[in-house]
Amino acid sequence: MNRRIAFLGLMAVAFSAHAQNLLIRNATVHTAAAQGTLKGADVLVQNGKIAAVGRNLTAPAGTASFDAGGKPLTPGLFAGVNDIGLEEISAEDTTVDANLELKTGDSGLIETLRPEFDATRAFNPRSTLIPVARVGGMSFSAVATNGSLLPGQGGVMRLDGGHEPLRRTPFISIGSGKLRQSGATRAAQFMLLEQAFAEAKLPVPGDERLLTAAGRNALNSAALNSRFLVFVNREADIRESLRMARKAGIRIAIVGGSEAWLLADELAAAKVPVFLDALDNLPASFEQIAASEENAARLHRAGVAVSFINGNDASHSARKLRQIAGNAVANGLPWEAGLAGLTSVPARALGVSDRVGSIEVGKTADLVLWTGDPLEVSSTAEAMWLAGKATPLVSRQTRLRDRYLAPAGDLPRAYQP
Repeated sequence: MNRRIAFLGLMAVAFSAHAQNLLIRNATVHTAAAQGTLKGADVLVQNGKIAAVGRNLTAPAGTASFDAGGKPLTPGLFAGVNDIGLEEISAEDTTVDANLELKTGDSGLIETLRPEFDATRAFNPRSTLIPVARVGGMSFSAVATNGSLLPGQGGVMRLDGGHEPLRRTPFISIGSGKLRQSGATRAAQFMLLEQAFAEAKLPVPGDERLLTAAGRNALNSAALNSRFLVFVNREADIRESLRMARKAGIRIAIVGGSEAWLLADELAAAKVPVFLDALDNLPASFEQIAASEENAARLHRAGVAVSFINGNDASHSARKLRQIAGNAVANGLPWEAGLAGLTSVPARALGVSDRVGSIEVGKTADLVLWTGDPLEVSSTAEAMWLAGKATPLVSRQTRLRDRYLAPAGDLPRAYQP
């Protein structure tokens, strides 16, 4: 009982509303950076930023202190490419703001593309999905849009209750899901995309316009400043995506990539990262005939930067990304690369590694303390700090659990807090 009281006392200190200044002591710190893993190490947080990482650190007077007891401490994890904050119930259209649906003409080809569409304007920082992801140790996400060939922009969102993206992220979507917009052929998808990038560069567009003036500006800006995330799975489509990227002069990352391992050397040479689902190991469609549970390991051995997505119910089950990374490790990916795929790799690929994705001096202090190996499904997040502020690991799901596990009261459980 005394040990439990002492632990609760430490948690009370850690969860102080003013704990942006904090010293976490005696942790196994997985920095996801050049320092690697440091056992028995400390992390000093000042003004919401990481001020020092090392052993036997001292802190200014009045700084809250938390003893990690040697447990693993990681950066806040990546929640994948999903629609967190843009949807509540996937099957209820009135709660989904992720995709802009565009009409096609008599030819079956899409009439206009709208790369200026910015889905983050509909982002809801009070979404019930955000606390669910945080309970799983997730602190940032790539919010996506996937409505057309050039579906517009999503963004990298910290899951801290804020509403401004760290960075906006443009998307491209290729494959069988877009055949209705491309005259029933993938060849037209690449034709339309290349025409759009060429049109954006024209000083005065011609009569056959795929883009609005705002779309041309958005596409040119994205091409100069951002990496396009390309939803694509089939080997032939990935190869053509690489060719299109070279022709258009854009940087890309592959999202999905079920058959990406077949092009591992080409992807490595082009420095194209891949976001994949390591549980995707069956020929579920004609775009996934060569799906393999060793996809991540083979790509990594070739020098490709590998991160992860949840290909099944990505928004509501973002917490399963740890399991997906763990399965990649079980099938040949080094453990350190598995953790990097949830931290530093997506941060670099998405252009936000100056702020999140690793435990380094100057980075935002988004930190998670684990009961055990963070890539084991039996481990759970024990404590979380976002910008140095302790964040209760509570969601609607945990509240419902606690309500119905508690002893019955005078009122029906549905009326209890």
